[in-house]
Order: sequence, then structure tokens, then C-alpha cells
Amino acid sequence: MQAFNYVAMDNSGKEYRGVINAQNQAAAIAEIKKNNLFPTQVTPVGAGRTGAARKSGMNMEIKLPSFLKPRVKPKNLMVLTRQLATLVDSGLPLLRGLRILAKQEKNATLKDALNGMSEAVEGGATFSESLALYPKIFNNLYVNMVKAGEAGGVLETVLNRLAEFLEKAEKIKNKVKSAMTYPIVVMCVAIGITGFLMATVIPQFEKVFSDLMEGKSMPALTQFVINVSKNFTTQLPVVVVGVILIVIVIRLWYRTSTGRYYIDMVKLRSPIFGALVLKGSISRSTRTLGTLMSSGVPVLQALNIVRDTAGNAVIAKVFQSIHDSVKEGDNMTPSMERSKIFPAMVVSMVDVGEETGALPDMLARVANTYDDEVDAAVDAMTSIIEPLLIVFLAVVVGTIVIAMFQPLVSIIGGLSTT
Repeated sequence: MQAFNYVAMDNSGKEYRGVINAQNQAAAIAEIKKNNLFPTQVTPVGAGRTGAARKSGMNMEIKLPSFLKPRVKPKNLMVLTRQLATLVDSGLPLLRGLRILAKQEKNATLKDALNGMSEAVEGGATFSESLALYPKIFNNLYVNMVKAGEAGGVLETVLNRLAEFLEKAEKIKNKVKSAMTYPIVVMCVAIGITGFLMATVIPQFEKVFSDLMEGKSMPALTQFVINVSKNFTTQLPVVVVGVILIVIVIRLWYRTSTGRYYIDMVKLRSPIFGALVLKGSISRSTRTLGTLMSSGVPVLQALNIVRDTAGNAVIAKVFQSIHDSVKEGDNMTPSMERSKIFPAMVVSMVDVGEETGALPDMLARVANTYDDEVDAAVDAMTSIIEPLLIVFLAVVVGTIVIAMFQPLVSIIGGLSTT
């Protein structure tokens, strides 16, 4: 018999910790389940990085420092889910599929997780329970959808839905990244050119002009640019330190519930990016909720998962309000309407879905609509930002050039009159 430390949750979400004696990890999991608890961590007492700890992906997850472990990217998880869905859909047993994927997986963290999940499933644990042993890789959405698929006997269907969900989310993310690449490059070039001119070129011109002007005052624009250059070179360290401190303070404040709420509110109300953030949040949350409900996850549990995976504190608070209303026997529509966050079209479609009993389909349609709107918003934002950045660069460089030519014109004019 071996002692295992465990962390488990009951149906209400209350956490329990303790020690249990069992022959192996799988037996410990089975024993914990007999007490109507859902284990989230089961580790041998005093296990190090040798022996059994090497064989358990979960132990590697806990023992190794996070900076030493390769991160599992969303793309890795998306590919894994699609491959597993294909294998299960073709009739291959789940355990065999996990072992095949573990052999060909190149990401060390994901490979260890697959090996650990294989051992857990072989020892009698369900697939969802084995997934729950790796919360840093598989979130609540993933685990609960698989759990619902197992309960309904449609695991292959749920895995396909998960794969489609992850693929669409990755597609939107890549779309935004690619659209913002050019504006970011232009902005970096503009800042680099301006900094170079201010730090090296303008001070040299100032020395030349001081000798040629022979004590005469320089044109106002030239003097302004020279003063900016002096402040830039002397105050740059202070500015850099100030910006770093501001970023650190904001990040620390964002870690608090109050700070996170207000910063997320600013994101939603910002003039340029606010509409894009809101549409992306609506698309992600409605798709998540629709996917969970169509997979058989109870509506209250699905709303809790959407709240935890919303990615925006304001949206999360709205879904908490919706959860509380539904728990009291009300529909989702009144709470959504009171929140003033969701557009009228979304509220109307959810209302129709609740009336007709086709809410998951309606939520999927809302998500598809807002996916298209996110694409259109990204294209529109890019088309606006690009010319603005080019004009900004032209104005900055043009102002510096004109400021440097004005003294030359004065000098040449003075020479022609003598």
C-alpha cells in the first residue's frame, strides 16, 4: 500500500484535501470517487523526481519548475484534439488512441500528460477524470464537455465539437495577429526613426546653426524641435523608468478583482478597440455556451464555465448575473437585457432560442455572426490605422526636415543681401 495526497471537489464545488492509502494512483482515484468526490490532484506522499514520479505525467507537472517546462500552446491542443477525435471516430479504443498520440507527440509537457492520462484510464479512471489531473493544459470547458460526452455516450461527437471550437478560436486569434502586424511594424519604424533623429541628427545641426547664425535667434519651429531633442536625450532614462513603473503598477492592479474589472471596462469602452473586444467576447462566450449546452452540459454548470473562461471581468459578471437569474427559475433574456452589454440582436436571438427550445443552435448562429463581424472590424480597423500611422510618420519627419531647413534659408537669405 502507498500513501497519496489528494485534492478533490464535491458536486457543489467545495474542495477537500487529505491522504489516502491505495495500491497505485488509479486505485486511489477510484477510492476517492466512492466518496462522491471528484479528484483533481492525486500524488504519492514524498514522491521525488525519480521512480514513480518519472512515470506520472501529473507528478512531472507538479514537481518541475514552470519555467523549465515547455508551454502547451493552443495550437498544440487544437491539433491533439482533432487527432484524438479522428482516432476515436474511426472506432479506435480511447486508450490505444492516447498511446498512439503520446508516441508521436513532440511537446514534452503534452507527451508526459498523455502518458499519465493513459495510465489513469488503464487504471479505471474515466477520460474526463484523467484530463482533470492536468488543469494547466485542459481547462474546465474541455473537461466538462468530455464528461458530458462520456455520460451521453457521444464522446467522438464532443471531441469533434471541441476540435471545431478550438480551430475557430485559433483562426480568429491568428486573424487579429496578422492584421495588426503591419501597423505595429510601421509604429516601431516611426518611433525608431524619430528617436534616431532626435538623439543624433538634430544635436549636430544645432552646433552647425549656432556657428552660422552668429548669435541670432533661430526660427520658432527650429527652436521647438531643438528643445524637444534636448529633453528627449536628457529625460529619456526618466521617461523609460516612468513607463516601466506605470506598466508594473497597472499589471499589479489588474491582478486584483477591482482593478481587473475597471481595466476590462476601459477595454470595452475604448474608442477604437472597444467594439472589437466586445464582439470578440460575445463570439467566444456564446460559442462556448452553445457548445457546452449542445454537448449535454447542464445549463447552470455551462454558465459557470462560460463565466470562468470569458476572459473579461465585465462579461464574467454579466454571466454570473445570468446564472443567478436562471437558478431562480428565470430565463436568460431579462438578465442579458439589463446588463446593457449585449446588443439587441443577441438578446432577441437568445429570446427566440429559449422560446423555441433551440437555444444552442441560436447561440451558435450568434457566434458565427459575430465571428464575421470580428473579421470585418479587424479589416476596418487595419484600413484606418495604416494610413493614420503613415500620415503620423510623414508629419513627424516632415516637421523635423522643415525645422532644419528654415535656418538654412535664413542664412542663405542673409548672404544674398550682403
